[in-house]
Amino acid sequence: MWRCVGVVGLLVLITGCQSTHEDLIAKGYPPAFADGFDDGCSSGRQAAGAITGEFRKNVPRYLKDKQYAEGWTDGFRQCQAMRENEDRNEYKDRHWDERERAWQQQKDRDAARAYRSQ
Repeated sequence: MWRCVGVVGLLVLITGCQSTHEDLIAKGYPPAFADGFDDGCSSGRQAAGAITGEFRKNVPRYLKDKQYAEGWTDGFRQCQAMRENEDRNEYKDRHWDERERAWQQQKDRDAARAYRSQ
């Protein structure tokens, strides 16, 4: 559980100059975990419907290397969830914009009626 929270924190703090793989290794994660995380993250984004990202999984390594498998699973789940959350937020923003526009139109109509009745 804490590992999952830690990796999510790492994703949030990643800078644009350093890859996720390099950042995980710098934070002390084993290279096999970082390899798996990269592959799983790409796969998770693709599973969530992202245009970018492709399904990547080294199945023989996944079956034999516990660290790669843990990294792949963590990367898949986190990146899939992040992508789905981005989609939900985009929908909320669009929906809010429509509600805001309707409210503004109603406010303008009411103001026009009030000015005409004076």
